[in-house]
Amino acid sequence: MTASDRARHYWMSMLIVGVLYFILGFFTWLNGPLITFVKLAFNLNDVNAFLVPMAFYLSYFFLALPSSWILKGTGMKKGMMLGLFVMAAGAALFGQFTTQRWYPGALTGLFVIGGGLSLLQTAINPYVSILGPIESAAQRIAIMGIFNKVAGILAPIVIGVLVLHGIGDLAGQVASAGSDSARNGILQAFADRIYLPYMAMAVILVLLAIGVVRSPLPELKPSEDNEDAADSGQRSIFSYPHLWLGVLCLFLYVGVEVMAGDAVGTYGQGFHLSLDQTKFFTAGTLAMMLAGYVVGGLLTPRVVSQERYLSWSAVLGVILVVAAFLTTGYTSVICVFALGFANSMMWPAIFPLAIRSLGRHTEQGSAFMIMGIAGGAIIPQLFVHLKQHFNFQLVFMALMVPCYAYILFYALRGHRVGLGARRASTGETAPAQT
Repeated sequence: MTASDRARHYWMSMLIVGVLYFILGFFTWLNGPLITFVKLAFNLNDVNAFLVPMAFYLSYFFLALPSSWILKGTGMKKGMMLGLFVMAAGAALFGQFTTQRWYPGALTGLFVIGGGLSLLQTAINPYVSILGPIESAAQRIAIMGIFNKVAGILAPIVIGVLVLHGIGDLAGQVASAGSDSARNGILQAFADRIYLPYMAMAVILVLLAIGVVRSPLPELKPSEDNEDAADSGQRSIFSYPHLWLGVLCLFLYVGVEVMAGDAVGTYGQGFHLSLDQTKFFTAGTLAMMLAGYVVGGLLTPRVVSQERYLSWSAVLGVILVVAAFLTTGYTSVICVFALGFANSMMWPAIFPLAIRSLGRHTEQGSAFMIMGIAGGAIIPQLFVHLKQHFNFQLVFMALMVPCYAYILFYALRGHRVGLGARRASTGETAPAQT
């Protein structure tokens, strides 16, 4: 194969994986507007409405490790296909149970969607990390992040236009309804809006699954492409402390990402902003993340290492959270939007740093990292519970600042714990940092 053929093959693979990242982003960032949707459709308070991200993200915790076992049997390419099929089933379940206004069933549908995404994430994150040199993995994931966040921007807009339009009038109609049957009729008509969009998404996912398995996407073997001579003698995954510190780092990162993205509408409502104003707030955060991916993709690793960029991002996160606390109204919300920029390059840096040198443990290590996505379930739940008893801005800051502080530690020191000693014992030089 000539150099031009290899380059064409490489970019074709990047394009295919980019489409999958688009799907990941679209379904992940639907959770923000879905919180608003279920709160109205099922007549819920904030705590119960936030079971949407909890059910979605907990699926990663329970299903990521089984996903790694599945991938060992299917390979990454067929695993991606299977993940898309599972997502299609979950989308159909969510659409069906929501129109029946059975909330546990709707949450089950979201859990199944999350399970499919768990399988897809467990496959494509290490896949794109080892598609080229691990030192430039953050740049490739940043490119994938552009696909992801464009989808994230579109998701709340699409649902806002198709499903959430006129929600201000809806609240008034429900309040003025003269009987329970009249109120239920209004809410049923609103819940029915979700059915066709989710059934259409289920069909699209099935078609994509068939397309992926028939595509020229190469089958990569992480055990061969992510080996490190300094670690070739390691037998247990528990002998890689940088991985386990990375799992905690990803847990906290996803928590702050969901707080800035999915919870920003609830944050804005704390300043008495209307539902019609807050329903597109998630798109604002995602727009900032998209800008961050563009900047980060241009700077890493040519100008600055992924480790150093991660440390800068964590510091910026702390500054913006404090600024959000010290301001009010739209100014405070804009500071939360800007957290999208600070968060943008965190996943692209944390993931490859944590799975570096795992060799034959790469799939399993990736699965443990994906389990860390459960942070998106836990930290927002802490927020909605605590804000019932304390000032919501104070709670936001008290949860976010320690998370960013730990991410800073991982960027400066945590990602090297254990690796440096093994490299020293073999005489290998660690990658230079900018």
